[in-house]
Amino acid sequence: MQVSGNVLVCDSIDQVGIDSMKHAGLTVHYKPDIRPVELVSSVKDYDVLVVRSRTKVTREVVDAAVQAKIIARVGVGLDNVDVKAAETKNIRVINAPEAASIAVGELVIGLMISLARSIPKADAETKRGNWIKKDLMGTQLSGKYLGVVGVGNIGRNIGRMAKALRMNLIGYDPYPINREFISETGMIITDLNTLLESADFVTCHVPATPETKHMFNSERLAKMKPTAYLINTSRGEVIDENALYEVLKSGKLAGAALDVFEAEPPTNKQLMNLTNVVCTPHIGAQTKEAQELASRVIAEKIIQILRGVI
Repeated sequence: MQVSGNVLVCDSIDQVGIDSMKHAGLTVHYKPDIRPVELVSSVKDYDVLVVRSRTKVTREVVDAAVQAKIIARVGVGLDNVDVKAAETKNIRVINAPEAASIAVGELVIGLMISLARSIPKADAETKRGNWIKKDLMGTQLSGKYLGVVGVGNIGRNIGRMAKALRMNLIGYDPYPINREFISETGMIITDLNTLLESADFVTCHVPATPETKHMFNSERLAKMKPTAYLINTSRGEVIDENALYEVLKSGKLAGAALDVFEAEPPTNKQLMNLTNVVCTPHIGAQTKEAQELASRVIAEKIIQILRGVI
């Protein structure tokens, strides 16, 4: 069954989703570089708004979207969408949390190995002509305890990958954790403080909310072992970057890997310049496969909603 309506795509998405929406009968306007002022002035003409993380769907945008039925986020989080404002206007807000779990999981494993074996430093020094083999005594992941903070789709996927590397799993989540997953992996469920005190590696997978802002503050970071490593591929606001800098600089924490930052692009140069910090530019879901799947999933959800199926 064909559907009708105007779709504004505000960020770069895989072509497969655009093609699917057009094939279903929708008129798609692709403006991946649209600026906030233009968005506010033009959104009134659209039934569907599609974004990734660049575009901020503020209350002003929502108020201007007088005929909008759907706001779709091609990705996991919804922190760049004023969901409450959308709800007051009966606009459906959807995302594709299932699309990025493998890509993010593989990045986390890669970052853990990079930290454990000092791969960025080894690469840089070898290319400079410095043979620093004796200085690069690493540690193995096998047998270590991985603390997973937030055991949703992504957290569970990372747990399965880590289990295949013979790591032991510790999990914390304020919401009930899937019991089949616990049985499958042998994950130990505990409170956040105990997890931080026990884990050799800690990986964070929580949304950006008032409750999670700076959940990794000075007090909590101080609970981690000085030999431990912290990995964050969720949202930058989860970590107090100044507090993280202090524990890393003082040797109270062995290292950190950050794919997300409090400000993006990051402005905390003193943190980024530490040799025990590995940085990547928010590439957790940045694989061809993940972006294709997210685009396909969102397009299908939009079509089904407009058909009245879901």
